[in-house]
Amino acid sequence: MCDNEDDLYRERLPNVCEAVGSKARSCCSMRSVHRYLPVTDWLPKYQWNFLAMDLVAGLTVGLTAVPQAIAYGAVANLPPAYGLYSAFMGGFVYILLGTCKDITVGPTAIMALMVRPYVDGNPAYAVLLCFLSGCVITIMGLLNLGVLMRFISIPVTTGFTMAAALTIATGQVNSLFGISSSANGFLSCWIHFFEHITQMRRNDAILGCCTLVLLLLMRQLKDLPIGIKSVWKYISLARNAVAVLIGILLCYLLKKDGKLPFLVSGSITPGLPPFKPPPFHTEDTATGEMVNFGGMVSHVGSGLVSIPLLSVLESIAVAKAFSKGKIVDASQEMIALGVSNILSSFFSSMPITGSFTRTAINNASGVRTPLGGAVTGFIVLMTLAFLTSTFAYIPKATLAAIIIAAMFFMVEYETIGEIWRAKKRDMLPFLVTVLTCVFWTLEYGMVVGIVFNALFLLYKSMKPQFNLETQKFNGIEVTMADLKGSVDYAAAEYLKISIVSHVTDKNSEGGTATTLVVIKGHEIASIDTTVALNLKSLREDLSLLKCDMICWNWSIPAAGVICRMDRKLRSMFKYSKSFPDLMQTMAYGEPAVSCIAVDLSQ
Repeated sequence: MCDNEDDLYRERLPNVCEAVGSKARSCCSMRSVHRYLPVTDWLPKYQWNFLAMDLVAGLTVGLTAVPQAIAYGAVANLPPAYGLYSAFMGGFVYILLGTCKDITVGPTAIMALMVRPYVDGNPAYAVLLCFLSGCVITIMGLLNLGVLMRFISIPVTTGFTMAAALTIATGQVNSLFGISSSANGFLSCWIHFFEHITQMRRNDAILGCCTLVLLLLMRQLKDLPIGIKSVWKYISLARNAVAVLIGILLCYLLKKDGKLPFLVSGSITPGLPPFKPPPFHTEDTATGEMVNFGGMVSHVGSGLVSIPLLSVLESIAVAKAFSKGKIVDASQEMIALGVSNILSSFFSSMPITGSFTRTAINNASGVRTPLGGAVTGFIVLMTLAFLTSTFAYIPKATLAAIIIAAMFFMVEYETIGEIWRAKKRDMLPFLVTVLTCVFWTLEYGMVVGIVFNALFLLYKSMKPQFNLETQKFNGIEVTMADLKGSVDYAAAEYLKISIVSHVTDKNSEGGTATTLVVIKGHEIASIDTTVALNLKSLREDLSLLKCDMICWNWSIPAAGVICRMDRKLRSMFKYSKSFPDLMQTMAYGEPAVSCIAVDLSQ
């Protein structure tokens, strides 16, 4: 008998009580406190020499955050002030709950573009989306659903990022040349641009193109071999603020008789945003009728799924890029991001997430802890309190140039090259994601990309790795099926058809008929009921072809599934140290060698 005979008939179920008890005990430990409140881990270790670096990094990021926030407010079709309202609270919350020192949480181009279709001229929808997205993300984090991000492959995320960059940059082309436009789709923006190219404003076009060139050149200042490198570095990092300052000065100095030389972003509501709950009812801007909470939720619809998903995806991707060898706790990052959105919604914010551009600036500025986010938040608050009248002179062409310049470097050119060189088949989900996002919508394009990539996994699981070969042993025609890797229900039918077809073809060729099929399965960790039933059916089909079937050296968990289903099938499992030993057992009808507990790590 098998040394592990009892294990074949006893399924090992998880000990729920022990697992719950262990989880409860771990929740009461200091380790859990450090995990769910990371500030308790790094703050006691804070050194005074970190403060100067955090202040410089926070200031540098703040100089970028202010113009970007105003620009992203425009991308979302919101008043510019709402971009600023979204740019400060995330930094304060992330200090307490965030795990990556470099991340800056605030409005981003992708989030602004995702929110735009739901705004419909009413900022209340953007604020409600911020609150509800925060609730969804927080719940996902508390349920440890960060693992879901593993199902989104790099080709899909790279394709989505590229499509978003193309769509966002295209949406700013009209503003770059001073053409008024309400179009926001990729094709519609280009169609509008060429149809109205005669309405191009010369001053705006010159300013926009010159600002774009200036931003691209200033990005390279940090690499200049002359002068003080640290000075060039910080000028390069503050390039957006420099571009805005130049645009404001030109707009103010070239003003004639109260007429501005450029189209401007318009007045920004002065003062700090009021602290108030997110709107759960609003007034319809078209009809003037009141819309209740149910109506607002119905209006945002799929945004309640796509915006939290993309917010999490963008933030965790940024965290992984700057984690520097540390393991990213995706669930804790989701909690930090969710709470940031919830609290930001009380200050009239649109949905926010981790910003790659500002995080890169934060990292390059030498930030040491998440405390730099407080400095950035303070700068945004000071801007709202004292500088809103000045920012009313920001030309739209300048903001368009800032956004387009950022999009140039949002595309992951190096990753695209790596995908091409590594495995060209992975370019298919990349291209499918890009094309569907650009020519359909970002949210549906992302779903199509994920589903298309999942089809590869399904196809692979439908065709398990196994070799079929026929050999003779002491005059017996034996077909050996060597299974590799896992076998699940999707592959069960394919496995059965392949073996039956192989035996049938061999028998029809004439000569010695196949009388034995050996399925080698020491690498199979486990199987499911569908596979077990198909193997039982396979044995019956082979018996009609006067062919026997045995399973050789299967692991105990995999063999146990079949034995528990039907104890009579225990006889088809054989264990031996070598194939000749197995054939000797079959030839002389000797009892099988005592069961070898197959190591699953083989």
